Amino acid sequence: MKKKKIKIIFTGGTGRFGKIFRQIKTNYDLYFPTRNQFDITNFKKLENYTKRVKPKFLIHAAALSRPMEDHDKHISKSIDTNIIGTSNIVKICSKFKIKLIYFSTNYVYPAKAGNYTEKDPVLPHNKYGWSKLGGEAAVHMYKNSLILRICMTERPFAYDKAFANMKTNFIFHDEIAKNLFKLIRLKGVLNVGGKPQSIFNFAKTFNPKVKKIFVKKKQLKIFPLSSTMNISKFKKILK
Repeated sequence: MKKKKIKIIFTGGTGRFGKIFRQIKTNYDLYFPTRNQFDITNFKKLENYTKRVKPKFLIHAAALSRPMEDHDKHISKSIDTNIIGTSNIVKICSKFKIKLIYFSTNYVYPAKAGNYTEKDPVLPHNKYGWSKLGGEAAVHMYKNSLILRICMTERPFAYDKAFANMKTNFIFHDEIAKNLFKLIRLKGVLNVGGKPQSIFNFAKTFNPKVKKIFVKKKQLKIFPLSSTMNISKFKKILK
């Protein structure tokens, strides 16, 4: 008798990361519901779809992210999607005993000293960070969960200019996608990203023609200068 594949629901399948993740070959049975099928702001739709699929895991990557200014301009949308939507996901996972993997961000950290470990205090630098931390608060209430504080970007680097005075842990979407199945059985919190460095140095490695720019004083409320994470746990897992 053929063994049944373990089922996984993935939210955010039409997003930047979701499009890459869809291409990964795996022995899992992956489901990428549309927003109409699995609207995270509509608990009944979540419940109906989950009952039908009966997954063992749920990877929650759907979120309002860029542009960062949207979280200042459209606060209701930010709250509905990143906080209330994530809370609904947690309730669904709790109700049906599903392992939850939540995509959070390095922006939950204070972004002052850098090199933040998973045990360091959190204090978001911008509204996006606060919205994702709001989601984390709900996820922390559910023991069968994993919070991934991720710092990732598109391949190739999407811009012809890059900040030289802003340090972070950029890693490409495809690198996260191919390693995600090594992480999903973990619990707690894990920092996920690449080598701590300026965005300019990261971009220059892949595009020697990228131009150097600097975060200006008026942009500091949105773009933190040092949001680097300590990723030693992540690197150890990948070895």
